[in-house]
Amino acid sequence: MDLSAEPLKVAVMGAGPMGLAAAYELAKRGARVTVYERDDRIGGMSAFVDFAGTRIERYYHFICKPDLTTFEYLREFGLENRLHWSRTKMGFYFRGRLHDWGHPLALLKFPGLSLVQKLRYGLHVMRARGIDDWTPYDAFSSTDWLLRWIGKQAYDVMWRPLFHYKFYEHENSLSAAWLGTRIKRVALSRHSLFEEELGYLQGGSEALLEAVARRIGELGGAIELRAGVEEVVVKDGRVQGVRIGGTFHRYDRVISTIPLPYLTRLAPGLPAAESAKVAAIRNVGVVCVLLKLKRPFTRNFWMNINDPRIEIPGLIEYTNLNPLDGSSIIYAPYYMPQTHPKYRRDFGEFIDETLRYMTLIRPDFVPAEEVIASTASRYEFAQTVCTPGFYGALPPMASRVQGLFMADTSHYYPEDRSISESIRIGARLATLVLNEPR
Repeated sequence: MDLSAEPLKVAVMGAGPMGLAAAYELAKRGARVTVYERDDRIGGMSAFVDFAGTRIERYYHFICKPDLTTFEYLREFGLENRLHWSRTKMGFYFRGRLHDWGHPLALLKFPGLSLVQKLRYGLHVMRARGIDDWTPYDAFSSTDWLLRWIGKQAYDVMWRPLFHYKFYEHENSLSAAWLGTRIKRVALSRHSLFEEELGYLQGGSEALLEAVARRIGELGGAIELRAGVEEVVVKDGRVQGVRIGGTFHRYDRVISTIPLPYLTRLAPGLPAAESAKVAAIRNVGVVCVLLKLKRPFTRNFWMNINDPRIEIPGLIEYTNLNPLDGSSIIYAPYYMPQTHPKYRRDFGEFIDETLRYMTLIRPDFVPAEEVIASTASRYEFAQTVCTPGFYGALPPMASRVQGLFMADTSHYYPEDRSISESIRIGARLATLVLNEPR
């Protein structure tokens, strides 16, 4: 950017980690940045709520050892001492019994697979752990990849329920590159062959995001809450600014970090080819149940589930990663397409269903005696359906509309959803803005 010129005026849509990172990277290079967020708080899917006296994220997050961008930001903001690592455990509830999982001995003891199937499963994980270039794996589905490596029976036991209860009719439409990076990220986050090690921030993601937000303000930027953009104004193929509350605000550049399907509704000037690419991408929503219990439900941080009576892929007992106030916090995510008949149900029905499942897993669990509080959140665009060929399906981050830049969680591909990826993509958006000729 030409520092002798008038400072670049940039509007950023969305105050999640991606939007905040984009705004911060621009502000520290001299741009005049305003972040617009329709919610009453920053954070997006990592935003915090007060839950029965516990401050907690609406949707769970954890840190893995490959999350290098997170570590860079923690150093930059002097928050390294907030990062803590825990030796976490994993369980697998398989047809009426909870098994240990996540290490070679547990795999050998597992009764649902033959010895040959176990060896093939372990070799597949080791293979994924060593792949650096996932580009070739974009060409075929995760289902085909798994069937070749571990066979149909092992696929049905280990993977099919997870895919089905997250993607339903899209379960066989997932790129192998998308799955492989998820396997690798967790596989690399280990203390030893027998111990998984995951991280969390003291004070949660909020500790980092609030630090970024403060720095944006110190650099002359602004964050406007309860201020959703109503229109991205485009004229003659160039961004003019944004309309908020019926008032036009002129900007040189506009960055959108909100879900892309929202952007197409707000930017009527978006080229038809880019709108078509966005329309072709599918997402699944989530209703995430949050429970606070008097005592731990299990010793596991996460539990995968394969049981015909239970229609969720697993449970996450967050306090087995990050001990909080002596109680136990459990997340139960109900992923499904927004068109699924269950998706719009009352939250109370999801909570009751979760508690029924928990009594199946642990018959001695008595909800009336154990549950301190319960709630749920719903989010329309929780997970992109990353199909084979997804690299080519993504719309460009730099629109053909001059001055308009856009990304959402689909642009993490093939990487997993994480705070680290949000920050990385936010910084990349800032670089694209700064490199565009004025």
